[in-house]
Amino acid sequence: MKRIIDALLTVTSHLDLNEVLGEIVTAACHLTGARYAAIGVLDSIGQIDPFVSHGLDPDLVATLRHPEGRGVLAAIPPDGHLVLEDLTTHPDFGGFPEHHPIMHTFLGVPIHVAGEAYGRLYVAEKDGGFTEADTDSMHLLASAAAVAVQNSDLYTAVRTRERWLQAGHDITSALLQDPDPEDALALIASRIRQVADADAACIVLPGVGGDWVIEIVDGPETADLLGIVMPAEGRARSVLSSGAGLVVDSFSRTPSLRVPEFGRYGPALYAPLLADGNALGVIALLRRLGAPEFMQDELTIAESIAGQAALALKLAEARAAKDRATLLDERARIGRDLHDLAIQQLFATGLQLSKARESVTDSIVHQALTEALDGVDDSVRQIRAIVRSIRSDDEAAPILERLQRETSLARTGLGFAPSLVVTPSDPRDDVNELAALVGGDLADDIVAVVREGLANAARHARASSVHVQVDLSPRSVQIEVADDGVGIDPARTRASGLANLGSRARRHGGTFMFGPGETGGSLLHWDARLG
Repeated sequence: MKRIIDALLTVTSHLDLNEVLGEIVTAACHLTGARYAAIGVLDSIGQIDPFVSHGLDPDLVATLRHPEGRGVLAAIPPDGHLVLEDLTTHPDFGGFPEHHPIMHTFLGVPIHVAGEAYGRLYVAEKDGGFTEADTDSMHLLASAAAVAVQNSDLYTAVRTRERWLQAGHDITSALLQDPDPEDALALIASRIRQVADADAACIVLPGVGGDWVIEIVDGPETADLLGIVMPAEGRARSVLSSGAGLVVDSFSRTPSLRVPEFGRYGPALYAPLLADGNALGVIALLRRLGAPEFMQDELTIAESIAGQAALALKLAEARAAKDRATLLDERARIGRDLHDLAIQQLFATGLQLSKARESVTDSIVHQALTEALDGVDDSVRQIRAIVRSIRSDDEAAPILERLQRETSLARTGLGFAPSLVVTPSDPRDDVNELAALVGGDLADDIVAVVREGLANAARHARASSVHVQVDLSPRSVQIEVADDGVGIDPARTRASGLANLGSRARRHGGTFMFGPGETGGSLLHWDARLG
């Protein structure tokens, strides 16, 4: 009895699952006097994984393929035991693998954890066969194994939760410190992949025309996953629609694989990036073939962390967009003030000096006025140089690039990618040549119009699509921002942003209109003259 108690205490004293399984098979041999013992843990479809043995040479074990849960092992009754004098005579015996030692006597019992079948424990090869006392010892050991496994699972769950929560804290802190969207998404993928012990992490984001595309990847040999469009009936789209994550036991068991590149992976986990009830994207975590499956607890925590990351990402991008817009507006204001006030004042001063120079006859005074006029001209040139130098890289970028950047930034606030089309009014014209004509204040105003139109749709429209159309001609530019949302709220009284767009249009001899669209939603129209 002392030997049994000692064995049970030893088995239940460990928290690491691999150590628990190793102690179980060792104790089984010691208690029964068997030469060999093994435990096979059942996975979600009834196959054995992992499989831990005792009594076999480790080098031999490394060359053997462990049982798959069929044959004699599957014959062990779920609520009893199986004792055989010669397992090779059992009708379900399928033979031993090459180099496997021959076994005859056999005793197997089931292991149940929390009322569910967990695995099968067996011993083999005992001189004289197994006794009733051996059967009782194995049942006691199976009960102790169930307790030990439960303790190990609880310990693992706590440690897993700690790692996930720390990852969530790290992600949130980093996002709020560095709001660059691309860096933020790369950080999310990298950190979650590490904490989940995954081999690949993908972030699916909205693309053009309603597509959802893998735009961020992390992990070795994942470059070919970048840019894959998620199929309409696939798991990622299902997660986006339902807002609930899911676990895949193994892609290798999937009857129809819609993304062939995923075929090289086994278990997978999908968690939606949810913020304010809107799905911003999906995180997909992939493990190699044969790796442990993702647990339900991991999915629950991953969903929570993904939601936390999505909210932090949305706040960070909103702050970055606001800061960037404020900076651009301030620099544009300074440039306009210098151009409209300082330079104009200098021109007026120059005219006065020029008129005074014409009326004097004294050569010394005439020379002094000439030098003063030269100084005014130099000041004008310096101020113009200053105006050019204070333009940011974004302002100096071509107008097409700036518009593409604005629509890309708007994706987070809208929850999808708005479409952008820039075309020449006359098909015979080249759009790039026309875009090169747009510069200075007009370029800033065009970007501001598109930004305000997209922001208005994100804040008020509750739309599922937004279309930005920019038509260019040698003489004018026309902008339309149309959405399929709820239309204009009659109770809305504040329209400072829209009033600002009207002011920008008038400054360039253009017009501005905001009203209901022809087929619903709302339509913003803005035009201005070039030159």
